[in-house]
Amino acid sequence: MAQIQIKNLQKTFSDFTAVRNSSLILEDGKFVVLLGPSGCGKTTTLRMIAGLEFPTSGQILLDREDVTYRRPRERDIAMVFQLFALYPHFNVRENLAFPLKNEGLPKAEIHRRLEEVAAILRIEHLMNARVGGLSGGDRQRVALGRAIVRKPKAFLMDEPLGTLDAEFRELMCVELRRLHDRLQTTTVFVTHDQNEAMALADHIVVMNGGQILQADTPEGIYHFPSCMFVASFIGRPSMNFVPIREAVLQGQDVIQVNGAPVEVPRLDETCSQAVLGIRPEHVRMSDSGPVRGEVSHVEYFGSHWIADVQTATGRIKAVSPKGVVPAVGGHVGLSFQTERIVMFNKDTELLLDSATTSHHKQGMSHG
Repeated sequence: MAQIQIKNLQKTFSDFTAVRNSSLILEDGKFVVLLGPSGCGKTTTLRMIAGLEFPTSGQILLDREDVTYRRPRERDIAMVFQLFALYPHFNVRENLAFPLKNEGLPKAEIHRRLEEVAAILRIEHLMNARVGGLSGGDRQRVALGRAIVRKPKAFLMDEPLGTLDAEFRELMCVELRRLHDRLQTTTVFVTHDQNEAMALADHIVVMNGGQILQADTPEGIYHFPSCMFVASFIGRPSMNFVPIREAVLQGQDVIQVNGAPVEVPRLDETCSQAVLGIRPEHVRMSDSGPVRGEVSHVEYFGSHWIADVQTATGRIKAVSPKGVVPAVGGHVGLSFQTERIVMFNKDTELLLDSATTSHHKQGMSHG
């Protein structure tokens, strides 16, 4: 197992900066997901940790040892790619044994490791099969096995589930998490899929434009996003943003939305232009809700309905009461769950500190 630390990491290709001055500590034994849209810098960051790319500037430490410019084989890290990178003319046993033979391990030790990995991944029956004839899911297991069999300090995975269909991807998320819980090896996993990130991660690192925007637990990322980009990128449907027309003041705990008073967590700072953020499941429709609006559209999510409510300050998505199908064109009242409200600075789009965000940060510092 290993702690991985990146310090002021920067990578520039000609006139394009892929990773900008990024610093992060990936704790020993944790499953960490690098999450963000295409082109955000997550794969480049992973490739620099692996030694497949060298940074323009900054440092990479593995167990506090500087490995910034060491070659991949000198880092004792195993990489799992999206396209498996298996040898199609080898059978499963030969694919798994290949890296061990390159290390010069004795035949008895190779045999022992292959039997152990085959049992862990439940591929004993496939050991003599050619990988070219295997399903995508079985090939993924073999690719994982070839990484596991080396017993590396860390696993790096670049969108390893990206080629699988939705049903099998969900199953493999469960398998990967179980595997991690058993091996307890530091794992860094790249994806653009928030569902994968939420299902797998101990910690999620959200990136955009080559920058790390937030590193937190899945719950922290979801409920206390560091900025409006993270708030909108995480969650389906995404967070509601309600512009506040007057300045919000330090210590204030009631603001006006559509001329109606709304209680918010007590703010720790003053902001001349603010935006209220709240997720649809924390907005309730009722006759007595103080914020009034008209239902313009409804969506069915299986267990509940989500209504688009057009208000004087814009559209707000809300969860319908159980068993109630909102009527398009109907007028409703909305109420917000106070402790789930977050506030953003409209100019910087950064999260404003409040009683609830401060409590979360204290919990993280002790966690």
